Amino acid sequence: MSEAYIVAAARTAGGRRNGRLSGWHPVDLAAQVLNALLDRAQADPALVEDVIMGCVSQIGEQAANVARNAVLASRLPQSVPGTSVDRQCGSSQQAIHFAAQAVMSGAMDVVIAAGVESMTRVPMGSPIALPHKAGMGHYMSPEIRSRYPDVPEFSQFMGAEMMAKKYGLTKDELDAYALQSHQRAIEATKSGRFKDEIVPVEVRTLEGGASGEMHTVDEGIRFDTSLEAIQSVKTLQEGGVISAANASQICDGSAGVMIVNERGLKKLGVEPLARIHHMSVIGHDPVIMLEAPLPATKAALKKVGLSINDIDLFEVNEAFASVTMAWLKDTGADPQRLNVNGGAIALGHPLGASGAKLMTTLVHALRQRGGRYGLQTMCEGGGMANVTIIERL
Repeated sequence: MSEAYIVAAARTAGGRRNGRLSGWHPVDLAAQVLNALLDRAQADPALVEDVIMGCVSQIGEQAANVARNAVLASRLPQSVPGTSVDRQCGSSQQAIHFAAQAVMSGAMDVVIAAGVESMTRVPMGSPIALPHKAGMGHYMSPEIRSRYPDVPEFSQFMGAEMMAKKYGLTKDELDAYALQSHQRAIEATKSGRFKDEIVPVEVRTLEGGASGEMHTVDEGIRFDTSLEAIQSVKTLQEGGVISAANASQICDGSAGVMIVNERGLKKLGVEPLARIHHMSVIGHDPVIMLEAPLPATKAALKKVGLSINDIDLFEVNEAFASVTMAWLKDTGADPQRLNVNGGAIALGHPLGASGAKLMTTLVHALRQRGGRYGLQTMCEGGGMANVTIIERL
């Protein structure tokens, strides 16, 4: 079986809700990343055999197969197909897995895996709330309700509180972790560590339209934040520990990677950045929902015969500080290797784009630091988690 190699990885800088990317139609924003991947790999667009794109809120501007529409808005020829993936927050990480599986099987040689989410233009929860209001029902079917009789709805917010309670995490600890996320993102930004991974795109806002200015810095970073400011944010529920300050930020953005096999390397005439060493996904308890990355990490490492200390860098999505902190406690990983450039608390979590976004950061961070192995995982709606281990080349 062939190997799967990453030859290009790029992302937009994140945009805050109603911020610097809010004027971009998500299809066109995704097309900017597709074009950037072609440029970085110096690839003939006709060599791309498929585009697999993660997106969570596939409704409105992100409906009707956003991947195919992004192809049609890009420099790729219309002969390139596209398909859209929804594994909730892990959608574009799953897109990476599907792309890798395609080239490893030999069915294809050059595939782009990407993701996009405009949380400004297509608000989180729209695919559930809008059809429900229109009388089209709810995803909680009678059989699901009979299996989980005391659960009115699966909730990530309740799951985050449950994680904090189960792993003995206080609000002070979560807030301190949130501050660290911003501090690391600030340092990475000021030192230029994001420069190679970010695709400059024009600032376009809902109110002002195109500006001519380029968006190159993640808009969610609070450069003037302090622990006192984070601690002052009220919790989401009375007596809880989760607040908007120690949870991921709503974000607009897109990201992608180009994945090839040995034949693809020869066709493109490029050197690989990394090799995909392992891919897996598991299902877990949908009520606590966010715990799946913990057993998924252990299972992945056992399968490939690596220990937690063999991994040089980790990207674990900061959906909530309670998730990453519980992951650290459970795995015993070195906290200095986790989310070294900050995470979604500071940089934003553009849902379906986050898997490819984290992979882009992981690839570039491994190269900057001279590490060998990197591991990425993230919690996903419904109680799932993908794990991807890559090897820098």
